[in-house]
Amino acid sequence: MIKILISCGAGMSSSFLAQKLQNACIEKGLDQEYSFDFYPIHMAGVEAVNKLKEYDVCMVCPHLRLFVKDLCAKQNVTTPIYVLPPRMYGTMFLDQVVTDAKDIVEGFKQDHMNPWHFPGEDNPLKVRRRFAYRNQDQDKE
Repeated sequence: MIKILISCGAGMSSSFLAQKLQNACIEKGLDQEYSFDFYPIHMAGVEAVNKLKEYDVCMVCPHLRLFVKDLCAKQNVTTPIYVLPPRMYGTMFLDQVVTDAKDIVEGFKQDHMNPWHFPGEDNPLKVRRRFAYRNQDQDKE
């Protein structure tokens, strides 16, 4: 099972999104393969590092990018943290989030980069896709 933590600043939007994704997992019969939870890592500060150890990947809202960068620079964060592109955070399609989560976990095993990002996406605010990195060609409008 891949355990995915969704996080925003105070837990308001992340709690809604995590519940939406968990419900979609249940509806599609994928709740034995993936689980979603939320946690406000920004409010937790350095205590977040211990919470992150319970998950395979943490996906955070775009406005936490500077906090995440600072947290990873100052602490030994052993769970990949991925700052979601703004459009993806706004839509959160289950299959696309899961695809990215799997790719992030595998990529992190290889390079241990944290915060983790896909090639060419080191600034999440410039990323315009709504779909998973490997499916971004589907995102042409």
